[in-house]
Amino acid sequence: MAGRNRDKNPSRPPGPDNGPGRSGPGRRGRRAGGTDWVWGRHAVEAALANPDRDCQRLALTAEALADLAPDLAGRAAHRDVVGRGEVTRLLPPGAVHQGIALLTGPPAAADLEDLIRASGPAAVLVALDQASDPQNVGAVLRSAAAFGATGLILPDRHSPPLTGTVLKAASGAAERVPVARVVNLAQTLERLQATGFWCIGLDAAGAMPLDQAPLEGRVCLVLGAEGEGLRRLTRERCDALARIPMASGTESLNLAASAAVVLWECWRRRAAMTPG
Repeated sequence: MAGRNRDKNPSRPPGPDNGPGRSGPGRRGRRAGGTDWVWGRHAVEAALANPDRDCQRLALTAEALADLAPDLAGRAAHRDVVGRGEVTRLLPPGAVHQGIALLTGPPAAADLEDLIRASGPAAVLVALDQASDPQNVGAVLRSAAAFGATGLILPDRHSPPLTGTVLKAASGAAERVPVARVVNLAQTLERLQATGFWCIGLDAAGAMPLDQAPLEGRVCLVLGAEGEGLRRLTRERCDALARIPMASGTESLNLAASAAVVLWECWRRRAAMTPG
């Protein structure tokens, strides 16, 4: 065990809380007036379906338009049917866009206290400690949506903004999983603990295997950056450190794979306790 020096019974019920922008070839993938490009079918469709999004310009091929629901296509202030090469020129090099891109304002930021208030007695939050790779953060968001997490917590520093690369990897999940940014992750974990959350850190040197970790009730899963893992202060604030058992000779899983495994374990346990 790590973290708080106080008794905590894992079986006890958790306590309550005591003008449209346009980009051209010379502005590839850059923000314009607080907007950014989202690309890829699932990411764009999810952004268009989000009523809180300021959808300014939809650029897509005729084929992509034919596959898009008419009510979604009408959400953007401007719609341009263009060739595939034009969509490519609007985006960062290497962007896999499937012939569709959307210039939009950022997703609404969540507030930590709102996440706490929205968390039921079996809520799961995910906190990432200095995860700087956009692809990994997007993949974690996708797993969080798949396995019913209440929200994602990111430190202000050393975490990527929710721009196109993150959203493409998230495949629409960023519109369904609230993301809260915090100044100090260690203090955030203390706040969560005060509202009935177990904070479980994932660490290759963790004292207990994942299947023995206390994942019932309100849980915040804390995962570290690629290679470096959890910072010392973050580890010390966790109630327990768990490891994913693996075959001998395997060093570790990457952040996205580790998050998927531990989120699935939380989901499996909750499903097993649900009647019917």
